[in-house]
Amino acid sequence: MLKHCGEYHIALKHLQLALLYTYPSTFSELHVKFQIAHLYEVQNKHKAAKKAYEFLLNDKNISLKLRADVYRQLGWMYHCVECLGEKKERESCALTFLQKSIDADPKSGQSLYLLGRCYAGINKVHDAFLAYRNSVEKSEGNADTWCSIGVLYQQQNQPTDALQAYICAVQLDKDHKEAWTNLGILYESCGQLRDAYACYLNATKQASCQKATILRSEDNISMNKDAIGFSKGLSQRIKFLEIQLGQAPLPSITSKRRQLCSIEEAWNLPISLEMNSRQQQTAQMLPRQGPPPPYPHREISESPTPAKRVKDDALNPIYNRSEQDCQDTIQQNKTQYIQFNQNIITTLSTHNLDNVQEGRLISEQSILDSYEYISNDLYTKNTNCKFEPGTILSINNDETSRHLNEDSEYTEFNVSASISDLSQSFKIQMDSKQLLSAVKLLTIEDPPINCTVLQVNTPPPTPPDCPPQKLSRDQLLPPTPSVHLENKKNAFSPQLQEFCLKHPIAVVRGLAGALKLDLGLFSTKTLVEANPDHSVEVRTQVHQSPDENWDTSQAKRVWACISHRSHTTIAKYAQYQASSFQDSLKDENDKGYAGSQIMSDSDSKDSVSNSNITLKRKKHKSSSKMLRFGTNVDLSDERKWKPQLSELQKLPAFARVISAANMLSHVGHVILGMNTVQLYMKVPGSRTPGHQENNNFCSININIGPGDCEWFAVPDAYWGGIHNLCEKNNISYLHGSWWPVLEDLYKENIPVYRFIQKPGDLVWVNAGCVHWVQSVGWCNNIAWNVGPLTARQYSLAIERYEWNKLQAFKSIVPMVHLSWNLARNIKVSDKKLFELIKMCLLQTLKNILHTQEYVKFKGVEIRFNGRGKNDASHYCGQCEVEVFNVLFIKEQEKRHVVHCLSCALKLSPSLQGIVCLEEYRLSELQHVYDSFTLYRTQGLAYTQ
Repeated sequence: MLKHCGEYHIALKHLQLALLYTYPSTFSELHVKFQIAHLYEVQNKHKAAKKAYEFLLNDKNISLKLRADVYRQLGWMYHCVECLGEKKERESCALTFLQKSIDADPKSGQSLYLLGRCYAGINKVHDAFLAYRNSVEKSEGNADTWCSIGVLYQQQNQPTDALQAYICAVQLDKDHKEAWTNLGILYESCGQLRDAYACYLNATKQASCQKATILRSEDNISMNKDAIGFSKGLSQRIKFLEIQLGQAPLPSITSKRRQLCSIEEAWNLPISLEMNSRQQQTAQMLPRQGPPPPYPHREISESPTPAKRVKDDALNPIYNRSEQDCQDTIQQNKTQYIQFNQNIITTLSTHNLDNVQEGRLISEQSILDSYEYISNDLYTKNTNCKFEPGTILSINNDETSRHLNEDSEYTEFNVSASISDLSQSFKIQMDSKQLLSAVKLLTIEDPPINCTVLQVNTPPPTPPDCPPQKLSRDQLLPPTPSVHLENKKNAFSPQLQEFCLKHPIAVVRGLAGALKLDLGLFSTKTLVEANPDHSVEVRTQVHQSPDENWDTSQAKRVWACISHRSHTTIAKYAQYQASSFQDSLKDENDKGYAGSQIMSDSDSKDSVSNSNITLKRKKHKSSSKMLRFGTNVDLSDERKWKPQLSELQKLPAFARVISAANMLSHVGHVILGMNTVQLYMKVPGSRTPGHQENNNFCSININIGPGDCEWFAVPDAYWGGIHNLCEKNNISYLHGSWWPVLEDLYKENIPVYRFIQKPGDLVWVNAGCVHWVQSVGWCNNIAWNVGPLTARQYSLAIERYEWNKLQAFKSIVPMVHLSWNLARNIKVSDKKLFELIKMCLLQTLKNILHTQEYVKFKGVEIRFNGRGKNDASHYCGQCEVEVFNVLFIKEQEKRHVVHCLSCALKLSPSLQGIVCLEEYRLSELQHVYDSFTLYRTQGLAYTQ
């Protein structure tokens, strides 16, 4: 109570006494320490607060809930407080701590809300929208969140959406002066002075009313200079508008159409009423409680009935309607609402933003001055907040909404979010006709350029934190899962597939012998005899020990793995491979050194066999000699490699290149190295740098011999940790070439599997496993990818597909195209897998329908182009994202390059000169979508 009232010194004294109190109490000792840390924070003793918060995090007995609170406070401090470091570093720390807070307490939306604020501060608009949207989906009754959403919309020049968000904010909290102010600024910028005037009046009335009331929990100093400046700025604006309105002519039927609907119309839109209704339900279910600082879990507003439109003299008379009257209006006027919504869209498309409803022009500079003056006062109003330039409003940090649920929709907020999506979500239970009807309610004012295939309201993928469990030295070096096959029966047993799917990586030893595979078909001698002129990609690398990676000066260990690309033929590389072996025989020392350092594989990097190797290896100048690694030899052509490919049919079905149970067999076209075989020709020391497989698919690797390969592998749960280490070493995780320093991994509590792959051994790399390989001797390897029909495999593939978009990295597996083919070709009985695929179909069909509506609105004809049976999937020639069904091509281009809608609009904002092609008839896609249902196996009860 004392802290809430601003009596900080007395509050600190009582809290310190509470630490000495030994009897049972409401708050634990750690919670009291947390309150003390927050006291330091509100007194601007930021370094002391930071130290106190960090001390709490080091306590092993801290609860997850309190840990979440501490991370949230630390994150927001790093965002706001300049003395904690450089801005870029602070923002990075803020995002990290807030994400950790969300992980620790997924049911709290406060951290999610502040995360959105941080993203907005660094101009990551898309991420900010998602954070706010997910906060709203969890608990709509938070005016600050809606106000923040309105700001982002306003900054993105989407006034209709901003209007909806601000209306939601003031309906949820009639005293929200920031929302009233920003709504007034919005109306004024659109030339609707009467509406702006009404909003500013409400803002000043609420400000004056709050002088005599208890302030929100973070406003510890009542009506400070900033608040006075805020009221003064509004008063000046009101006087200016009074003069303008006094001179303006009365509106007539010939007046130009308004860009935005009036306050009365906006107030009665169903979306806002629905939010009010839900907020009232929340208020009825939960007991009213005061806001305990800091950042209280406010499920309801300070008013007993915050969402209800109360008859209050402080409010504009236009709001004096009962809740029941409004609900009745909704039920009676649904048709009129839909028509009204379309009218808004039409108005926006034809309205001249330079003209005002009252028939007069407003000084542009006066509006800019209003933004700057009012907004700057708003930003400085809170003692715990710092606001970035360019933001439009101030928001109370303590009035944050609850965290998102896992079913929230991961799409950028647009008009559909504010008008339609929140009142009727898109769900996989909808058939294609219902989906089409719902899409027709979406606005066509803004292009649907951001399509996701993740589940509704899933946040954008991010590298995960490593598991928190502290590992012992033995646990950091776990034994590699392996199984030895003695006969063909063992190889074809279901238990072998289960064993492989159960572990991050597995070695199947003796496979070639058990299946009597003729590995000689893949030997260098046979390859030269079959196709001597076949192309080989060559990587020139530095010859080093597998557990070492030195910079070019041989001075320090680094992560960057240097190699240079060139091309040769199988015959020429065979000569190099043979001469390398002959040279090694001439020098026993070189032979021994090479044997200790070599490892391998086409999908993996390498591992260390000699744990005694230390930094002294730096002395060996021989380690700087260069080698050539023959990689990515394409064996897809059955005419050239028929014996080799036929031999691989001896493998069990789950490991074959082509199989009905392999997702990649349903792509319908070749993806080199993934649903075809690639061969790797190696000399000692040849390295495959660290990576995860493309789109996180599983992979098969067989060592042909005669030499060994050494592997390193890290479970997929730790890939975020390796990603962070790459960033720390200034290397791109996806685009870069890196060779991890083992000690760096161990320091970060990341376990590493290390093992030797002998000739005839098969290595199974499970979905998402990070790996790197180095050859120990002279050998060849063959490898390809497989996609087991499991929910885990599909989920990881689709997540990486979305993350690749964010990282501007091409997904060579066209997951949308693949998903539609899976829906055509297979019956799915796994409920989770079915839901994931169906969601992808829903999201892409929704995007196709919306895109076609937008294109027609732009006056562009959609031409049917069709699609050949084995045609490759299309990717945008600019940004390399997959383009499915609706293709955009520049009309006058000699070479027809496919573009996505976003890149097409960059070429021509009006789409003039752009040809729009359609690959599938809409009826065909609707049929596939409706026909794809959960397959219920006979004799098994269907359970939800």
